[in-house]
Amino acid sequence: MADTAKTPSTPAPPKRASLRERTRAAMRAEVSDVAFRLFAEQGFENTTVEQIAAAAGLSRTTFFRYFGTKEEVVLGRVGEYGRQVADALAARPAGESPWYALRRAFDVITEAGPGRPGSPAEMMRLLSQACVLMTRHWEKTQGWQSMIAPEVARRLGGPDPVTDMRANALTAAAIACLDAATDAWIATGGTASLSGLADQAMGCLHETGDTPG
Repeated sequence: MADTAKTPSTPAPPKRASLRERTRAAMRAEVSDVAFRLFAEQGFENTTVEQIAAAAGLSRTTFFRYFGTKEEVVLGRVGEYGRQVADALAARPAGESPWYALRRAFDVITEAGPGRPGSPAEMMRLLSQACVLMTRHWEKTQGWQSMIAPEVARRLGGPDPVTDMRANALTAAAIACLDAATDAWIATGGTASLSGLADQAMGCLHETGDTPG
């Protein structure tokens, strides 16, 4: 009798972005870097779209092809860092507890050159100084939770991450600890270790028998 068992199919390779998409992404990144340099030099409120466009060698109209507002420049970077944290969490060793793995995933924020324009820590400082960004920043960090919680739920071995309160609670608490550490870092004028402050904040709310070191 012929063997009718199916051979597992090979997963299709990820779809490569088109040249147009890669060009657009590269231009957005370039304009974003220019904008963050100006924000660091002049402050967010004092920097205009016209100044960003001129420094990037673009017209004002061309700027708006890539970003709807100057706020979008900052919030787009917030979203990028959220995806980086989610990717870093997924790459952590399977044997690590969810809380410790979260702390180490935040290294992409805390260890990424806090004094550099556009770095995660400097971006957080900018958000704290620009009141117009705060509400939308809160909305954006809720997007972080939706990206991170499924991996936390997987590590917990729980049910659907949408309904797993443990995963959502741990993720929300970890993000709150990162925010508290960033606030403390800003209060010191950036002289303290952001990584050390994150350790302290998350050390206050660790799982039983598990201290994030």
